[in-house]
Amino acid sequence: MKLLNIVTLICIAGSTSAYSTSTSSRRELMSNVAKGALFGIGSVAIAPSAEALEVCPPKANNCVRTAWTPPAGTSKTDAVSTLRDALNAYPQEGQDNVDGGGWVIAEDDLAGSGAARLEYKSSGKGNFAKFFNGGKAFVDDLKVEVGADGTVQVKSQSRVGDSDFGVNLKRTDYIGSTLKAKGWSI
Repeated sequence: MKLLNIVTLICIAGSTSAYSTSTSSRRELMSNVAKGALFGIGSVAIAPSAEALEVCPPKANNCVRTAWTPPAGTSKTDAVSTLRDALNAYPQEGQDNVDGGGWVIAEDDLAGSGAARLEYKSSGKGNFAKFFNGGKAFVDDLKVEVGADGTVQVKSQSRVGDSDFGVNLKRTDYIGSTLKAKGWSI
């Protein structure tokens, strides 16, 4: 038993590597520990992908994950500026029967790390809100991350429920169409 504890501690201590990020999950840490314990190595380092946003869960009906690419030669600074304009152009009253409760920028580090998170609310007036959410508006999160080449990774996901009835896709399509009109690939 002492040997297993020692191996586990070595694996945990060795799980920090040049590829580690502060956003490692417990699941990733435990996976590395298990691999280290099973295969007798101190660390299993996996380089993070260029896409730092999480993928949508398998078979999720309430999540959209996509990327928007600026025209060739666009700097990250210009991509951030154009993205910010497109995000701010989204109507506060919503569009196409979605997001009737408005939206707010919850986290904004576009100028620094290139990341932002916006919160969109339903009107809270529909039967689903009344019956399934106590009459409160549903809240969805839109996360964006701008890479060094200006490419924007996008994830829009509902906080509750298994289905969003296409709301997240309508939202990302609306913002994406604004960017497409400026020459971006969607």
